[in-house]
Amino acid sequence: MNPFNALATTVYTGGILTWDALLTLLNIVQLKRPVGKVTPKGHPGFGGLWPEYKPPQEGDSRCSCPALNAMANHGIISRSGRNIKFTDLSSQIRTTYNFSATFCSFVPHYAARMLNKSYSKDVFDLQQLDLHNGIEHDASLIRFDTAVQPDQSIKDVSFINEMLNAASGKDKNGNIVLTVEDLSKISGKRRAEARATNKEFTLGFVHKIFGSTNMSTLWVAFGGRVEDLKVFLLEERLPEGWESHIRLPHGLTIASFNRTIAKVEWGIKESDWTIDATANTNDATNAH
Repeated sequence: MNPFNALATTVYTGGILTWDALLTLLNIVQLKRPVGKVTPKGHPGFGGLWPEYKPPQEGDSRCSCPALNAMANHGIISRSGRNIKFTDLSSQIRTTYNFSATFCSFVPHYAARMLNKSYSKDVFDLQQLDLHNGIEHDASLIRFDTAVQPDQSIKDVSFINEMLNAASGKDKNGNIVLTVEDLSKISGKRRAEARATNKEFTLGFVHKIFGSTNMSTLWVAFGGRVEDLKVFLLEERLPEGWESHIRLPHGLTIASFNRTIAKVEWGIKESDWTIDATANTNDATNAH
């Protein structure tokens, strides 16, 4: 990165964090969005009515992120997953999942820099986001590592079912939910498995945080609700009548989200698992 771009990125990041702090304070003092009205009127998903779902066709582009794949499958962004504007992605993530304007600006800006593209002018295909150790990382809860499965749009059903079957909580309506503790525990197992079975395994601090961010989304946007996550993760579809569980008036800010991410990451104990490196990656025994 040249000095001018580095300075511009620093200024941008400072501005985003300042704006984010303001939105975080406003979320504290203002009323939450009513249930049934989280998605803004006039946008896809208002009133729980999502555009028609269509699975990807041959030649379509998909990536390792089920949230973006679901948006493409519903036509909220390009159904083909190709030629998507970074600016459109920012606005559509915000109205679909109710993340804050700051979060929805920061992540696509990061992706644009990762791909050496212009946030304001360029387009991308979803598959391009799977640059290994860019945003995509090893020890995913729903996909094999890149060294094992180079096409990161392909999910592993056994991983997903194992995670959903680990749910130990219930919400106020009696629905089975994944808790933060469940997500930490299963992630520790996956990291231990991947480290033992993937000779090319890497997972630095930044990518650990990316992993915990992905897991935290399952809890904050879906409430950890297994019934909805089964549809979302296995079909990459938004359940009929679903709306984000994030009801904050200005969406989930970076500062607020970081608290959940920290809880998930802090609770991960990879050392709790003893892995037989010669066994299938799904075979592990809890050391405790």
